[in-house]
Amino acid sequence: MSAAPAAGRIVSGSIYVGVAVTLAAIAAWPVYRNLQFILLVGVAVAAAAGIAWLAAWRKLSAWLIAACLAGAVIVLGVPLAVPSRMTSVSTVAAGLGDVLAGAVLGWKDLLTVELPVGNYRNLLVPALIVFLVGTCMALLLSWRSDRIGAAAVIVGIAMPFFGLLFGRTSVSDPVRLGGLEITAPIETLIGAATLLAAVLWLSWRSRDERQRALERVTITGGRRSAARGSRFDRSRAALAAAMVVCALVVAVAVVPWASSALSRDVLRSAVGPDLNLSAEISPLAEYRAQFADSRADEVLFTVTSTGEMPDRIRLATLDNYDGEVYRAGGETASATFVRVPSALDAGSGTPTDLDIEIDGLRGVWVPTAGNLVEVSFSGDRAAALADAFYYSQDAAAGIETADGGLESGDAYRLTSVTPSTTDVTAIEAPGTSDMTVELPANLESWIEEHVSGSGGEALDGLVTLLRERGYLSHALSVGDETPVWAESLGDYSFQPSASGHSLARIDTLFSRLLERESDPRAKKSENYVAAVGDDEQFAVAVALMAESLGFPARIVVGARVSTTDATLSTCDEGACRAADLAAWTEVQSADGQWVPIDVTPQHEQSPSLEVTEQRDPENMTEVRPDSVEEVVPPNPVQDDTTADENNENVTADISWLWTSLRVVGIALLIVLVLFGPLLLVTAARGLRRRGRRSRPEPVGKITGGWDELIDAAVDAGRSIPALSTRYELAAALDTRAATTLARDADRAVFSVDGASEAEADAFWVAVEQERRAYAREGSLWHRVRTALSLRSFIRFTASQPERRVAASLERRKRRNSRRTTS
Repeated sequence: MSAAPAAGRIVSGSIYVGVAVTLAAIAAWPVYRNLQFILLVGVAVAAAAGIAWLAAWRKLSAWLIAACLAGAVIVLGVPLAVPSRMTSVSTVAAGLGDVLAGAVLGWKDLLTVELPVGNYRNLLVPALIVFLVGTCMALLLSWRSDRIGAAAVIVGIAMPFFGLLFGRTSVSDPVRLGGLEITAPIETLIGAATLLAAVLWLSWRSRDERQRALERVTITGGRRSAARGSRFDRSRAALAAAMVVCALVVAVAVVPWASSALSRDVLRSAVGPDLNLSAEISPLAEYRAQFADSRADEVLFTVTSTGEMPDRIRLATLDNYDGEVYRAGGETASATFVRVPSALDAGSGTPTDLDIEIDGLRGVWVPTAGNLVEVSFSGDRAAALADAFYYSQDAAAGIETADGGLESGDAYRLTSVTPSTTDVTAIEAPGTSDMTVELPANLESWIEEHVSGSGGEALDGLVTLLRERGYLSHALSVGDETPVWAESLGDYSFQPSASGHSLARIDTLFSRLLERESDPRAKKSENYVAAVGDDEQFAVAVALMAESLGFPARIVVGARVSTTDATLSTCDEGACRAADLAAWTEVQSADGQWVPIDVTPQHEQSPSLEVTEQRDPENMTEVRPDSVEEVVPPNPVQDDTTADENNENVTADISWLWTSLRVVGIALLIVLVLFGPLLLVTAARGLRRRGRRSRPEPVGKITGGWDELIDAAVDAGRSIPALSTRYELAAALDTRAATTLARDADRAVFSVDGASEAEADAFWVAVEQERRAYAREGSLWHRVRTALSLRSFIRFTASQPERRVAASLERRKRRNSRRTTS
């Protein structure tokens, strides 16, 4: 083999791998979005090219190549993938452990951290492995001269999939070009460019292999090879280009349209924290226990700040209500908890830096404020706490899964952004809600009786009225002494209240309200207070009211650091006690903002225990004679009128039909993309074969049969010399059947008598046997290539049209007739 073809193969393979690496880097950029990632890609690709060159030059075995790659990962891992460890010798040693752990566990860890991950911990290790190992493998395969070299396309396609599969759960924003809207333009461009690069490189490689094969034939056989850039090559290139264009049109136009309404499922879509939040005890269910005398004065955590303190500290966000318990997680919950990288994009608002130290707080819920930007743990468990901290931007809440949760002495610095809040009276309802429970009957009646206006104004009016007619109580019974939680309430008169926030408990709450409001003495005394409870019941009641008005709602358990409402409890100098805990409701406005609503009932006006005395109703008794009339039941005849009237009011739900058709359409599209070329080629050959066999003249059928035989041989990879006679072509095919068919075809064409229909049918039977033999020969891969080959459609020895055959026969008959006459 000459040096020039080898150099051309190396250059073309290197260019293809360079394009594939560039596309892979573009696909993975949203995952990292950090300059350290660009440096890693550049160094990793250079190191991979050096290892590939050394392996090709020294002809290294696969084991030595793997050893070189492993050594490169160890050497480059710390400075490129774990740069935070490049501070001292001891930290570099720890960084080597991070590299080894990242090579095994980094793939899963990458899915549980919010994007972009930057250079967080050791999450750059998977990228180092992909670009180092993938580039080296692709180069070594693309430089090979045998058929295994085509496997470089597999590596070249797999590398961009790293960024796509480990990337975001949402696609890029659509782009409009004139009247065409392209959905997911970045993802579509990466996929189309990856496909185009692979097809172009494979086409060049196939052409180069054919040219080198012809050169070998010239050297060994002494025959002159076909000229480069022949008409055959140009036709083949044009056909391949047309197929690529069709595939790109389908990929760019049809696929995004078909999948525009479907969610993007990537690997991180199904990965979350190891903790099953729905199995945890709800903080709202434990809310009443925090006010026991043995617990109320205990400091749970302390919040300090050098700047402005936030108004609220959030512990847990509860977004799933089953009619019994409000909890986090579950089938209807929308919040997804993921691990936090170096920093999050928290949006606009007031920046806040807080130092939080845990004292008596236990459990998985971590005190946070606003929208988290960054968290850094300190203390003996800092590393374990950082590794097991998860955060949900949707819920604005964090959880800690290390050894069961937080412990006394845990501390961390919290950087967050507190967004500006809108007054609830100024918001509008989105009009949709995910609530799956039915409202209690008494709650519905109370809302219908008192609702006024619409949107946030109506909700604010209901909440204000409910708090005014409610009464704060944290216990069912107390002893002789004043409970700890009531000491700060002034002249407080205890009223018992049951715990729980089920629908039955809420229904009882509003039942007492309705009963009190219907009492004449309530109007006389202007005392309508009757709903006794605390934040546990009132937060759920407000959430249900908000859902009935079209506001998505959730409940937050936390503490207030400051407030303008003097009746509400706050943490004293940042020390939040158990008795300072509170629960409030958050409702979502039409613009997506979550607005907090305080729900704590008043404690100044006690419920009135007076009950209006009313006489029992007097019903006059009417005495009737003892007589019985027999009632004959009507005939059991079906009344179709009623059924028809009911059916007119029932609208068939066919929303599933469009989804089903879309899924079926996508499946058919995939099948068409995969098997369409085979079906198209098979159909084209069948139509051509049918046209040749159905020619009106027997001679035309025989010449068509001969052309069918040559086309089958060409598609099977046989070398067919151009501008040759039938006997020469039969000699090239080197089969007894081909020689017989060539003799019969020449006899039919050059004979004065021509051929009969029976001879033409027999000729085609032999052709069909030979064609099937060509289709079955060779390996499975060879048979697939034969089935998909298009060489016969552009070969120079393609069959002549029937009119040219007929004209040739007519000219021969005339010459023979003149010879006979002379």
